[in-house]
Amino acid sequence: MYNFDKTVIRRNSNCMKWDETELQDIIPLWVADMDFEAAPAIREALQRRIDHGVFGYSFVPETYYDAIISWFESRHQWEIKREWIQYTTGVVPAISAVLKALTMPGERVLVLTPVYNCFFSSIRNNGCEVLESKLKVVNCEDSLCTYEVDWADFEAKCAEEKTTVFLLCNPHNPAGRVWTHEELQQMNDICQKHQVRIVSDEIHCELIMPGYKYIPFGTIVPSTEKSSNGNKPISSENLSGERLLPVICTSPSKSFNTAGLQIANIICADAETRRRIDRAININEICDVNPFGPVALEAAYNESESWIEELNQYLWENYQALLTFFAEQLPQLKVFRLEGTYLVWVDITALGLSADELEEKLLRDAHVWVNSGSMYGAEGFIRINIATQRARLTEGLSRIAKSLNGKSQ
Repeated sequence: MYNFDKTVIRRNSNCMKWDETELQDIIPLWVADMDFEAAPAIREALQRRIDHGVFGYSFVPETYYDAIISWFESRHQWEIKREWIQYTTGVVPAISAVLKALTMPGERVLVLTPVYNCFFSSIRNNGCEVLESKLKVVNCEDSLCTYEVDWADFEAKCAEEKTTVFLLCNPHNPAGRVWTHEELQQMNDICQKHQVRIVSDEIHCELIMPGYKYIPFGTIVPSTEKSSNGNKPISSENLSGERLLPVICTSPSKSFNTAGLQIANIICADAETRRRIDRAININEICDVNPFGPVALEAAYNESESWIEELNQYLWENYQALLTFFAEQLPQLKVFRLEGTYLVWVDITALGLSADELEEKLLRDAHVWVNSGSMYGAEGFIRINIATQRARLTEGLSRIAKSLNGKSQ
């Protein structure tokens, strides 16, 4: 058993989440990292590396690739070949390098909004245009709100001549969706039809709530190519025609709370695409990693599966506590279903405030920091990070309710 209730003091550790503000009694429920210690196996592996005492230039060993291949095959039934993997410093740098490799300035990159804010900057920084297909809100009257793809709009956007890449978030931040096999299949079939390349950010892939299942996009094949072997991945060596293989970006950083160690992977079965991505990685100068990232990845994937299982259960219980609190104290707000990630999406339109105004109000009056939905391309929403100790989450929610219900702190 792991103690996720253990209080960890992160103040004065140069922590972005805690030290970006001078407010000493802040409860930060914003940026996507967790207030939990990393898994014991990770900490022990890093300590052994620190004890060595020399931290010069490092390379990634074969055991690193073995850990990735074994983890995704055993946990997610995704068979990855060694040569498909390219490492880099983070998923955002990976996305930027992939877009540089696959697009020309002036082309359009399609996203499903609301979506992770760095998608917008990565697209624009590569000289491309952001093309939004807005997700549809459903089920708000009968159950927890959630999102669906507007398939007619999605296909119409894919059909536009300038659309060359679809940038997906799987699982989706901030919507909390874990896309089903059927949804991913439909995305893939539409993109194949219109020759739109798929790039999938799967950084949250281990943060899956009970009753849901993460499907790697690398296991999806076009409906027309299914065989008696089912959805077995097809490599570039046995392709015919113009099928475009997806590019998947992964990292243990979100799931195992190791973002500061800066390690991520780009996985693609197509050799020519990998060659272009390798060139972009070197142009962007994100080809070197520090001595600690690979060590942490191996310890996470080889020794920390039980930790991630208990973490997900704790996060689910945090979410249930949040649902109960909102139903009792803030029933005017609509909470979205959390299928994956630890980021809860909330509709605040009943308050008559913009998302930016509410973020500012809660920070000023309640000393609670949440994210405005405007940064994800959606007004009228906020995002709440529940990856903290339950007592701290409860205190943060209580402060929010007092502020919104007009009670003094």
